[in-house]
Amino acid sequence: MSMFTAFNISASGMTAQQLRTDVISQNIANVNTTRTSDGTPYVRKAVVFTEKTLTASTAVTGSSSNGSSFASVLKQAHNGLLGDGVKVTSVYEDNSTDMNMVYDPSHPDADENGYVTYPNVNVVQEMTDLIDASRSYEANISAFNASKTMANKGLTIGEQ
Repeated sequence: MSMFTAFNISASGMTAQQLRTDVISQNIANVNTTRTSDGTPYVRKAVVFTEKTLTASTAVTGSSSNGSSFASVLKQAHNGLLGDGVKVTSVYEDNSTDMNMVYDPSHPDADENGYVTYPNVNVVQEMTDLIDASRSYEANISAFNASKTMANKGLTIGEQ
């Protein structure tokens, strides 16, 4: 692993957590959006991360492989597969969580029974996710700074 690989891994983690923070912020901002441009309530969005992998042979060819179970990851590590950071695979709409139905017959978006469909955004969950993303971002900054300090110390070894 080169010195710059450590920088790239930390930078990919910071980039991914920044996007996650942006998506969480969008969810919180739309917690009361009952009608989007297509006429439906806002649907919570979530981010999916995937490990970027790089083998010594794929560093030249640019191809990569990915394992899903612990055993396959361990086998890949044993075969010389090196981690290369994280990437965002997708941002998807969370359709598995139920929308919030609130009785408010005076609301312009109320149905014939007087219920308004609010987004499936739980502010407490979003704030918890935001703290998690923030701490992950900070951990990547710490790793980046540690790598930078080691690189600087390596450059000063021959000065004396």
